[in-house]
Amino acid sequence: MGDDSHSWTAAPAAAERARSVLAAAWSCSVTAEGTREELVGAHTVGEDGRVFVEVPEDSALLAAAICAPRGEPSAVLEFADVAPVPVRNRIRSRLWLAGWFAVEGERLVFTPTRVVLRRPSGSVVVDLDEFAAAVPDPLTTAEARLLTHLADCHADAVERLTRLVDSDSLHGAVRVQPLAVDRHGLTLRIERARTHGDVRLAFHAPADDVAQLTERMHILLGQATAASCPRALQRQRTDGDG
Repeated sequence: MGDDSHSWTAAPAAAERARSVLAAAWSCSVTAEGTREELVGAHTVGEDGRVFVEVPEDSALLAAAICAPRGEPSAVLEFADVAPVPVRNRIRSRLWLAGWFAVEGERLVFTPTRVVLRRPSGSVVVDLDEFAAAVPDPLTTAEARLLTHLADCHADAVERLTRLVDSDSLHGAVRVQPLAVDRHGLTLRIERARTHGDVRLAFHAPADDVAQLTERMHILLGQATAASCPRALQRQRTDGDG
């Protein structure tokens, strides 16, 4: 590609990624004392990673928390990280929190004692201290809007970015879509007839807000334009136009 900046494959640490999934999730599945409930828009997250859940008075979860010894039933919370852009296999990762519920006023407070993040590359157990200290990626709450805008309004830019991808990775590709973005880089989903793969384009420096992300994207697009020039010239020569 003539530019070695993409050899830096910086990505969020597992604890940061877990906190980002937790911050972005709008719903979760809760299993406690043999009861499973699907909650939508019912949880918030504390700075230390504890989860606060608002449940109705007739919720089995609330009854289990009140009746359990010491008011702390064991429970598992599951969160799905869903790609905002329609792609094959939209679940990018899953986050499981195992721990304890306690009753605090009219809500439940969940304290995790085990955190597991499952990604396509495998599952990792996140250190509890690191999880409590981590903060979500600064682009987490804007990611869905940014990616859908890129896919819907700037398909030409996505196509141009594929010029930064190794040709072997593009072999047999039928569609390329933006899959994820964080402060460290942009991930593209390359779909083939029966398979798919992901390619990460790292930024030259982290982006701490949308303004910096815009600047990082412009640099990537500039690199893609520069990378395409020799190929375009080669095509002209092959076609006898040079």
